[in-house]
Parts: sequence; C-alpha cells; structure tokens
Amino acid sequence: MVRYLAQGLTQMGVFAAQPAAFVVAVLYVATWLAFDRESFDWHSSVTVATWFMTLFIQRAEHRDTQAIHAKLDALLRAEGSSKEALTRIDEKEPEAIVEHRSREQDANR
Repeated sequence: MVRYLAQGLTQMGVFAAQPAAFVVAVLYVATWLAFDRESFDWHSSVTVATWFMTLFIQRAEHRDTQAIHAKLDALLRAEGSSKEALTRIDEKEPEAIVEHRSREQDANR
C-alpha cells in the first residue's frame, strides 16, 4: 500500500512538471469564475498565484533534474566500467535511492 502511494506521489510530481498541469489549473480557475465568481476575492487570487508559482518552480526543478540525469548518464556510458544497477537507479523510488547511497557510503568508509 505504501509503495503504491509513494509511486502515485512521484507520478503526481512528474505530472505537475508537465505543461498539462498549467492547463488544468487554468481550467480550474475558469470553472471557479464561471460558477462562483462572488467567492473569488483577493484571498482566492493569492491562492491561485501560489498554485502557479508552485507549478513554475516544479517545472524548473524537473528540467534541472532531467539535465543532471542526462549528463550523468553520458558520464556513466563514457566510463564503461559502471555497474548496471547504478545506471538504472533513477527508475527506483526516492527511498530506495537514499538506502543505496547509505550502503555505498558505509562501504567506502
């Protein structure tokens, strides 16, 4: 159960970095304005602005992470002696990656 929840949260984070997330947010605000314009006050405007800022930040971080992964993948391919498990680690859940890093750090001490 926890594993599926973690995978779902990871997928939601990936979705939030996609342009479609902005479309969903715009449609939500448009629907809100169409059906309940009176409740859309300055508090609501600040909330919507926070949502969009969060989406922009998520998108920028996702782009940076993907760029780092691409560079690391190129370095691992160039090295040639890298472990197969290490080249596929980005497909694991964050908790599994932290556990792997801890094992590697303990082994190098």
